[in-house]
Amino acid sequence: MTVSAKIRESMERSSWIRKMFEEGIRLKAEYGAENVFDFSLGNPDLPPPARFADTVKDLIEQSAKSAHGYMPNAGFPDARETIAKRVSKEQGVDIKGSHLIASCGAAGGLNVVLKTILDPGDEVVVIKPYFAEYGFYIDNHGGKMVLAGSNADFSLNIDAIRKAMGPKTRAVLINSPNNPTGRVYGEAEVKALSQLVLDFMKETGRAVYLVADEPYRDIVYDGVKVPPLMAQCSQAIVVSSYSKTLSIPGERIGYIAVHPDVKEADSLLNGLIFCTRILGFVNAPALMQRAVARLTDVTVDVDTYKKRRDILVEGLSSAGYTFAKPEGAFYIFAKSPMADDVEFVRHLQKSNVLVVPGVGFGGPGYFRIAYCVAEDVIRRAIPRFKEGIESIKS
Repeated sequence: MTVSAKIRESMERSSWIRKMFEEGIRLKAEYGAENVFDFSLGNPDLPPPARFADTVKDLIEQSAKSAHGYMPNAGFPDARETIAKRVSKEQGVDIKGSHLIASCGAAGGLNVVLKTILDPGDEVVVIKPYFAEYGFYIDNHGGKMVLAGSNADFSLNIDAIRKAMGPKTRAVLINSPNNPTGRVYGEAEVKALSQLVLDFMKETGRAVYLVADEPYRDIVYDGVKVPPLMAQCSQAIVVSSYSKTLSIPGERIGYIAVHPDVKEADSLLNGLIFCTRILGFVNAPALMQRAVARLTDVTVDVDTYKKRRDILVEGLSSAGYTFAKPEGAFYIFAKSPMADDVEFVRHLQKSNVLVVPGVGFGGPGYFRIAYCVAEDVIRRAIPRFKEGIESIKS
């Protein structure tokens, strides 16, 4: 066989997101793109802010010698210092550039973190529902994903998380604003979880990390704020990217920020830098490091996403769907009107509506809608969603 048995098995159970995205390509070729309503992939469709293009042009025109060459594996020191100032404001803790490592997006950053902290068999507690790739990331580095349930409104269930922790726990991984639910964990939840991790570490004498995956931090609505994790937990590692903030997912640029008081900080940081190199990233993209360092005060037009959310929320509610109104990101995680969410997703597909079954996120009985699509697509799709639920009830 040309592909290992493990990879073959992984591909067979691989992300439903990609499966539906690929199905969308097929349907668009058959029926025309304008007749297919693809809500499968969280691929930001908004253009980057105008300052992004201006910044990149200026950097190219003003490029100094070695501007596109190798730099320290952790990234350009000046870029790291600048980004660290922004992170310090967000997290309520003074972060220096030496505690921040430029990464190849949040996905690259998470893999670097997991490679650094996991011994074979170590466990990472993940809260359901969760981003579908987490299990693969953890497995990449010899770890085991242990799932903990959330509350009915997708808020953190601290008791469930504590029950999921054991003698091999090395980290708790959270994602807020959450993909797929759009939930933002509140300050009280974050404080309780932080205390749980610190107490567990004290009781067991085992180093445990609270890892936050925060690529949607800037995409929040209705005055909601994402609480600063580092202000509550000295064992916090925050991983983020500019994929959604600046709408540049293909540029693969993000960072890993480490709380300055984390246990054995120097050893951890040296490990993260080493793993950035040996995983083959070598360093984050040079041009993008310099670009985002100039754009720490810039975001995409979040109001556009909010308007889309509101249109979809009203349309789905009127049609009879049940869901928690998202507080951030650009997803709705709705209750499937059929017990089998995969069956319902296939039912919608007959109307050329593409969504992702919740089972792929550890949330069977639900389905995810990614509303990072044009407003016109959302408006034209609402009658299809309505037909989908009415045809089941009739």
